[in-house]
Amino acid sequence: MFRIVSRFIALLLILACAAGCRNSSSGREIDSGQQEDLAAQSMEIVPANSTLAIDQYRQLRLVAGCFDGTSHDVTEHAQWASSDDSVVSIGNSTENKGVIQGLSLGTATISATYEGLTDDAEVSVIEGDQDPMEDDARIILLHHSTGGRIWSGGVPAWFSEYNSTHGSSHSIIEQSFPKDTPYGWNNYPYDYWKIWVDNAGYDPYLEEPTLEMLTQDYDVIVWKHCYPVSDIQPDTGSPSISSSTKKIENYKLQYEALKNKMREFPQTRFIVWTGAALVQGATTEDKGRRARAFFEWVKNEWDEPGDNIYIWDFFELETEGGFYLKNEYAEGVNNSHPNSDFSRRVALHLCNRIIDVIEGNGDIGSLTGI
Repeated sequence: MFRIVSRFIALLLILACAAGCRNSSSGREIDSGQQEDLAAQSMEIVPANSTLAIDQYRQLRLVAGCFDGTSHDVTEHAQWASSDDSVVSIGNSTENKGVIQGLSLGTATISATYEGLTDDAEVSVIEGDQDPMEDDARIILLHHSTGGRIWSGGVPAWFSEYNSTHGSSHSIIEQSFPKDTPYGWNNYPYDYWKIWVDNAGYDPYLEEPTLEMLTQDYDVIVWKHCYPVSDIQPDTGSPSISSSTKKIENYKLQYEALKNKMREFPQTRFIVWTGAALVQGATTEDKGRRARAFFEWVKNEWDEPGDNIYIWDFFELETEGGFYLKNEYAEGVNNSHPNSDFSRRVALHLCNRIIDVIEGNGDIGSLTGI
């Protein structure tokens, strides 16, 4: 439990919270009309609904909407409360503002107040653990170049040592997915949807294995996207599940379909990486914000305790609360591949996360594997 609390404390210390709608970012004096524009007119807790397992933690955020059309994260400045502290606790001190913890089965309402405005969110606590798997789980990692670097950071050696120490015989292999030809070197939400949902069945699609095929051979399937997944364009209000355009509105439709598909194979456990980030020199702040917003949605809303799908929060490890792959973790200031030092460090976190899932602790273990 200590490592989970530490992870959230570190995240809260790293994240820079906007001071609020009434503050002027430039430090200049503002007149009364401008002050009115900067005042908060609405509050929203994000996410609005959450599901936790007992002893699981999650960060809630409070976003203030201002009269000038801007929005600000005011999590650290809000007062938080739980309708039932025996079911869900809520952090209200400097180091854990907005951090909820599931304590017992049931439902509680979380409220947050700032500048006299309040919003509520519902949190349900359920039994999230699964039974442990056998000690000979067959694992496959589907990846492209970024995943290949993490694999080479020490994943096979880690599992060999683990098996030796614990008397298990887990096996893990890696595979490029999809291959360069004939499908093409694209592994984004559209591509997984295209192969696994739109062309589901017991025959390969353009030589790529479907889930009907993979689940016959593997007990744990780990899959991910490479960093172009974070090159996200603005939404247009016209989402399409069959569009390969990188937009959050399309990604969400594709992810919902993928979740339903993976749940058709309850004997197989799936671990989904939050996507790889781009370095600041290869993207824009708007795209970085959209990437973080999508993967926060994946963690906090799309992922649900109690099923056979789990998250490894690779995006958080790369960005440490920001919008970009940190330069010190990258191959270069314009190269979004993780460097060898970072790959070695996080490879063991991936392995820890896989073992959490195998041992039935996927819903309560650390999403980063730390």
